Amino acid sequence: MMSGVTSGTGSASCRFAHYFVVCGLDTETGLEPEELAGESFEQSPLRRSFKSKVLAHYPESTDRSPFNRDAVNMLCMPHGLSFRSQADGREHHFHSFTVAQDDGTRSYGFVHTYYEAVTSAQITTAMQTLHQMHHVEHYSTSSLSSSSASSPSTSSTDSLVSSLDELDADSLAARPLSACLGCAAGSFQPARDTLYASKALCLLTPLPFLHAARHFLSQLHQAVTSHTAPPLPLESYIHNILYEVPVPPPGRSLRFHGVQGPIVCQQPGPEELPLGDYPLGEAFSLLGVENMVRLLTSVLLETQVLLYSQDYQRLMTVAEGITNLLFPFQWQHVYLPILPVPLHHLLDAPVPYLMGIQRKDCSQCSTLDLSHEANLCFVDIDNHRVDPPEDLPLFPDQPELIQELNEVLLRFGLQPHGGATTNPAPAAPPCLSSLVLEDLMEDRRNGNLGGEELAMLERLQALARRCGGMEGGKTLGRAFQEEEEELNAAKMNVQLREVFAGRFAAIFGRYEEFVIHSAPDLESWLGNRDGTSNFDKGSFLSAQPAPHLHFLSWFLETAMFSSFLDSKVLSRWADQEPLQRVFDGRLEREHLYNTFEDDPGNRRYRKCSVLHKSAQAIERRLLKADHTAIHPHLLDMRIGQGRHQQSSFPRLQADVLAQGHNTNKWSSRNTRRSDIKRPVTTETTSGLGNDQREYSTGRRSLHQSKLLDPSPSAVTQIQRGFVEGLLSECRLKTRRMLMERMGKESVELGQGKASITGLQENTLIHSLCDLLERTWGHGLLLKQGRSALWSHLLHCQANGEKMEPPSPAESPVSNGLDSMRLEEGLAPPKGSFVQDMRFVQTMSEGLSEVGRARAWIHLSLEKKVLSQHLKLLLANQNLIRQLYKPHAFLLCEEEREQFLFHLLSLNTVDYLCFTRTFTSISIPYRVVITPMKKLSIAMTMSNPWVCVSGELGDSGVRQIPKNTQEIFFQCQNLGRLSTLQLGQENSGLLSKCLVDCVIVHNEITGHTYRFPCGRWLGKGVGDGSLERVLIGQLVSPRGEEESGRWTGTPPEQSSPPQSGHMGGLGSLGRSNSNNRLSSVQVQEEMREAVNNLVKHFHKAEQERGNLTALLCGEEGLVRSLEQFLLHGFKSSRLFQRSVFIWDFVEKVVVSMEMADQMGDLRGSTELCDSLCHYANAINASPRNIGKEGKFQLLVCLGVRDQLLPQWLPLLAESHLTARLYEESALVQDRAAVNSLSRILHTLHEFPITLETALIKGVDL
Repeated sequence: MMSGVTSGTGSASCRFAHYFVVCGLDTETGLEPEELAGESFEQSPLRRSFKSKVLAHYPESTDRSPFNRDAVNMLCMPHGLSFRSQADGREHHFHSFTVAQDDGTRSYGFVHTYYEAVTSAQITTAMQTLHQMHHVEHYSTSSLSSSSASSPSTSSTDSLVSSLDELDADSLAARPLSACLGCAAGSFQPARDTLYASKALCLLTPLPFLHAARHFLSQLHQAVTSHTAPPLPLESYIHNILYEVPVPPPGRSLRFHGVQGPIVCQQPGPEELPLGDYPLGEAFSLLGVENMVRLLTSVLLETQVLLYSQDYQRLMTVAEGITNLLFPFQWQHVYLPILPVPLHHLLDAPVPYLMGIQRKDCSQCSTLDLSHEANLCFVDIDNHRVDPPEDLPLFPDQPELIQELNEVLLRFGLQPHGGATTNPAPAAPPCLSSLVLEDLMEDRRNGNLGGEELAMLERLQALARRCGGMEGGKTLGRAFQEEEEELNAAKMNVQLREVFAGRFAAIFGRYEEFVIHSAPDLESWLGNRDGTSNFDKGSFLSAQPAPHLHFLSWFLETAMFSSFLDSKVLSRWADQEPLQRVFDGRLEREHLYNTFEDDPGNRRYRKCSVLHKSAQAIERRLLKADHTAIHPHLLDMRIGQGRHQQSSFPRLQADVLAQGHNTNKWSSRNTRRSDIKRPVTTETTSGLGNDQREYSTGRRSLHQSKLLDPSPSAVTQIQRGFVEGLLSECRLKTRRMLMERMGKESVELGQGKASITGLQENTLIHSLCDLLERTWGHGLLLKQGRSALWSHLLHCQANGEKMEPPSPAESPVSNGLDSMRLEEGLAPPKGSFVQDMRFVQTMSEGLSEVGRARAWIHLSLEKKVLSQHLKLLLANQNLIRQLYKPHAFLLCEEEREQFLFHLLSLNTVDYLCFTRTFTSISIPYRVVITPMKKLSIAMTMSNPWVCVSGELGDSGVRQIPKNTQEIFFQCQNLGRLSTLQLGQENSGLLSKCLVDCVIVHNEITGHTYRFPCGRWLGKGVGDGSLERVLIGQLVSPRGEEESGRWTGTPPEQSSPPQSGHMGGLGSLGRSNSNNRLSSVQVQEEMREAVNNLVKHFHKAEQERGNLTALLCGEEGLVRSLEQFLLHGFKSSRLFQRSVFIWDFVEKVVVSMEMADQMGDLRGSTELCDSLCHYANAINASPRNIGKEGKFQLLVCLGVRDQLLPQWLPLLAESHLTARLYEESALVQDRAAVNSLSRILHTLHEFPITLETALIKGVDL
């Protein structure tokens, strides 16, 4: 069946190509040096770059895609215009580029560059003049080595000629050229040499039809260089592709004709992956599979990515390949895979970017002056190397993903390790016989050959493969080989992309369940974007496998994920974005066939199952074209126009190319373009205001067209936009951090839903470090190492900034004032940023410059002095002016002050980011024992000691020096402190002390912990304890400058005060409060204590607080159970002897043991034996922890071993209970005891692990 004939005449959005452009040498303006190329005038003029111009472009402009002359010129010739002589290599080459519009849409440019002989006498004379000047300058330089060579500053031909009016050209030519540095290799004489200038033929298309555009431009160039004229004038072919070739319909292929043969292009169907014509196989061959996965991870996490290669097309291949693998997400930031030399100032951009620059003369990365390296992924394509940022997380299931990608590559004969070169050899112009055979091949594709004809064609093909090729033309075998290579490349492309699409479908297969639709209409959603969240990140992360959390927590904070969610929410009121529609359709089919596992947290890796199907669809379209465009035809041209001039691209007749002529009967069958690259933020909301379309952080704050404008005014505007973007990003980040932290505090207070907020908090702090690095790197001139912030700190240190006295960490001698503040529960004054910096420098963590800067930020944030330290750092404006360019953010006073103000708001919440991140460092601690001041009792202790415990370990026993109340020691980071053991030796009745509290101060972070005691320590007083286990609480700083009111996390519960004990500290004059507590209040406290324990274990593991405080704290389980057992206890104070609950427990145990011996034991023998065994083991412990400590230990062990609910009825049913308790006591109320047992049974489902400080010395 014959394929349909289609025409592209109509709107530009329907056409295959928008513009045809010719760039090169403008003989009217002459030679203008490319001043921004960064080249030395010591180079030969034939090796320098000159300004190119757009010589012609057709049509003049289109409504949908206006022509950007300067941008297209720069990207067609990124390094400027170059010259060669007949002795130099003049290979033609191909590259492509992309231009982003302000609305986010992209156009693609495909450029074929070759060298054309210069026929202008003015240009050849100017080049000769340049060579003479170059020879004179270097001759004088070699004669007078002490003088520096001067460089010409003129930029026009006339000025160059006038500068040599007084020179003798003949005498210059007579000098030996070998005496001139660099002249021998690039000398030029018009009488002897032919001058060639580079010229670029460019095709601008709305979609990335790489192979089709490359074939068309290659055939166009071959027609120019051919000895024989093409069948039609070149205008016919250019007019045809501009106005008569449409974009293929979705899911169809299209064949159109170039100058020397047919060309096929295709577009995926509506349910397939979007068009991706760039060869992914080449990208994987250049970098290797592991490096490509690392690069993709860096792009997904929106780091700064810089590509580096000598070949412009390699830059585009890797950049487009990586962005194609992002499906269904889209890159939202600066995207310039080819960064022309005039735009190198954009390397200073303090935003995420994906850019590529050309390597010069095999130079290395170390020669690049980059101000941002802390979060930079540097990709050296030519050397097959990817250097990702520090601490880059692994992609989910990375080893399995790499294995699957290796299998795909091996099926197509590619090695997965990278390092291969895949530059195709330039195709020779086909001869007439090969054109005939290609027509036969075309008929085969369209199914127009019968059985005998098809068999004959197959025999011809086999014969061509056996006989090889003919000189001067493309053989049939070569044609089939090229067709097979393109088909395999297309099939490999789609299969590699399907592997990654399958991974994203597995990770985000249930993402719609976590999307929050809170706004009733579009207007309210747009008006409250900053105050609402579209996604329940905590719940989503809780459902993911633990190894994936590091990557996913970072990715959920990116602009591309935010844009993805925005488009999902907007789809309620507008058309769904194409990429998301395809992705959601795939997920619906997956759900229909129930391929997702019920437990995503234990998800297994599953290989992609649609590789064969996707490859078949591509193969079907490429082997048989569905549509055929109108053939090129003669145009209404003037006589004499369009004549063939070998090796010279003609001046085209502009009037016939200015617009298309709709004369085709098939024009009504135009295909509407499907804008695959269209971002949802502009296309789906085109009717909204500009302010309403700015959804994500910093997105759309810079106009894409301005980025491609190298004029000083545009550069100033761009830099101003960067400054405003940094300030806006700081405001949003600090607000998000405050909301996240305050939400966590609400969870800890029982007012919110538990989530993985600790992981998200670490992610936000990491993003804050990245923001500070980018802010300090903006406009940086002088830098030491990879970190811009650390470089500034080093400069301040080297310039002798105001130094404060040595910190306590450096001077163990305690300061009297600091000790007084510690005794009052206050933190000593905080050290300067230089002291913090010196400590970071001494950390034995093997940190890089970037790691040290992050450590310094973490420490300052934890100490609540980040804004204050940065303000001091910026106080020396003279130093900043030396280090930074005038446009730098740090030199913008108003924005800088607002930036510091936003950071100051972080002082209102608590962070332990430094303590919990750098866990292996050594930290100095100071411990101060505070006796009770209200009693005039001298503190007499015998060899006192302390042991401090935290979430990361304990300090071991530390002996306190004689005649002192404090000790200073250094040990490995203990994390957040939880308990403290305080004890002394048994040295008789004289060694006793009434301890009010113990204060522990972290000398690095400035945190002060207070461990309340309020008990005696010594024999013969209180409960006779020689050792106390105290529960700590973080002391709130008071009177801190610029810290604002302390509104941080509520302090954790401390040790229970003795005032509640019957007869214990009642002798101190405090009235006993137990009798004032009603039975209802006691039972409510008991239920609340158990409920707090249940909530503790229902939180994510990273968010659980101190379990010891919930067990032994002021409102803990031990305290509540003690209140329960004290309720209704008969007060018996004979001879002023104190009574404790442990006395009651001991009596019950003795009673049970006696009853067991006499055979009168009632109840379960096993339960009675367990209670007796535990009580006796606690009494036999070598630790003298007193009666309170023994009861506390019994309760903790009973909860851990799930025995406590069964012990309570035993205590209640003992015959001693009726004698020691009143009838109204709760322990005598069977219903109350049974209710308490049921409540305690709820703790059996949780694994309770006790701190070593609680159970040390008890072997159970």
